[in-house]
Amino acid sequence: QVQLAESGGGLVQAGESLRLSCTASGFSLEHWSIGWFRQAPGKDREAVACISGSDDTTFYADSVKGRFTISRSGKNTAYLQMDSLKPEDTAVYYCGDALGQASCIPSHFGDWGQGTQVTVYS
Repeated sequence: QVQLAESGGGLVQAGESLRLSCTASGFSLEHWSIGWFRQAPGKDREAVACISGSDDTTFYADSVKGRFTISRSGKNTAYLQMDSLKPEDTAVYYCGDALGQASCIPSHFGDWGQGTQVTVYS
């Protein structure tokens, strides 16, 4: 069964860092685009960062540019390094996948994990 699992969330103070992990079980993420998305209470799921499955080019939402970094390691793990966290980054973070090249929007991704909660207090 294809499944992604997110981990690494937590409760941190503004300005601190967290690293989220996205691990695939049952398949390889090689040649798959990986996306990190987040959803705050009462809001739609929004794109945070994506890395292309064809050439590893990256996309970042304007709100996280210069603070977050998406990367992949090996064939079944991707990361989201989050620095200089702000209270507005508080949300449940999800990773999803899409075969090959994909626009960084939630409807283009699938195999969602259960999410990991990130809470940033001031």
